[in-house]
Amino acid sequence: QVQLVESGGGLVQPGGSLRLSCAASGSIFRIEVMGWYRQAPGKQRELVAYITSRPSSDYADSVKGRFTITRDNAKNTVSLQMNSLKPEDTAVYYCQALLVTGPSQPRSNYWGQGTQVTVSS
Repeated sequence: QVQLVESGGGLVQPGGSLRLSCAASGSIFRIEVMGWYRQAPGKQRELVAYITSRPSSDYADSVKGRFTITRDNAKNTVSLQMNSLKPEDTAVYYCQALLVTGPSQPRSNYWGQGTQVTVSS
């Protein structure tokens, strides 16, 4: 009974900014990794950024220097600050969590339902 819920998507002009947030809830013992993926029309889903519990983070080359991923362990949330947005950033953005639901339990992936980001004049 783990659920991920995204928020913050919408329409923005080129050069603008948006902040996406994702909250995880349910039977969560520990979240190891949280990340953001996106899928543009006619394209495969791709990794945008991820952050571990260390924390350590990494980004797709296309968003380095423009996007920043952060997490709040106490609140089980992850955010993606997106600056200098370009039309090619238009996609459905999905929140992802790699987590365990109890001690010695195997890790499992969970996904949100996605939020639309449209960058257009």
